[in-house]
Order: sequence, then structure tokens, then C-alpha cells
Amino acid sequence: MFGKKEEVGKVGKVDTLIGQGAEIKGTISTKGTLRIDGSVDGGVANAEAVIVGEDGKVKGDINAQTVVVGGKITGNITASASIEMLPHSQVKGDISAPQLYIAEGAIFEGNCVMSKNQEKVIEPEFKSKNTK
Repeated sequence: MFGKKEEVGKVGKVDTLIGQGAEIKGTISTKGTLRIDGSVDGGVANAEAVIVGEDGKVKGDINAQTVVVGGKITGNITASASIEMLPHSQVKGDISAPQLYIAEGAIFEGNCVMSKNQEKVIEPEFKSKNTK
């Protein structure tokens, strides 16, 4: 509606799949794209992209570049690029991302922070002057 919608949801090939009926306990750390159609109790760290399918459930925090939610997440989501909530998705937790898309019918309960990634500012070194 307000941005380039066609770019959202394009996450490339799926490197890791947690299938329907699978239950994982613990934090998953992956550098590629992860799709969750089962249940994860623990969260996801360091992923390039996380896709939670319509039947997917996550209890824990998610940290990734891009997150697409079709199922249920109970936990905080931090994305360096974007978060997309599809119709009928549910998020209970705080979210932080520079771009956020919430489809009609999605449920979001929590706080939202939207800010662009800021480059680290290096403060100049101040030298004290010796006065005699």
C-alpha cells in the first residue's frame, strides 16, 4: 500500500524445513532461510529469513533479517529488514523492524519499534589540553 509490496515475502530458497507435526525444543541458529510448519519451543537466532507457515507455532524470540508470519508466534521478533504478517497470523510479543506489513485479519498484541538501521557513529576522540 505505502511501499514496494512486491519485495516483501521474497526470501529465496528454503535451507531448513521443520515439517508439520515436528516438535523442536531449544533455540535454532541458522544462517540461511528457515521455514517452520511444525512447533518450535525456544526461538530462532541469526537467520537470514524465517517463514512461519499457517500451521507453524513458535514460543520464543526470533532474530532474523526477514520474518514472514503465517502462523502463531509468542515471543519478540527482531528483524533487520522487514516483518510481514499474513492474514490469520498471530503475534503476541514486541516487534522491531524498519519495515512492517500487517495484512487484514492478522492479530498483533505487543509493542512495535520501527527505525532504520543506523550506522555506528564514531565519536571523535577529545584530548585534554595540558595547561601550565
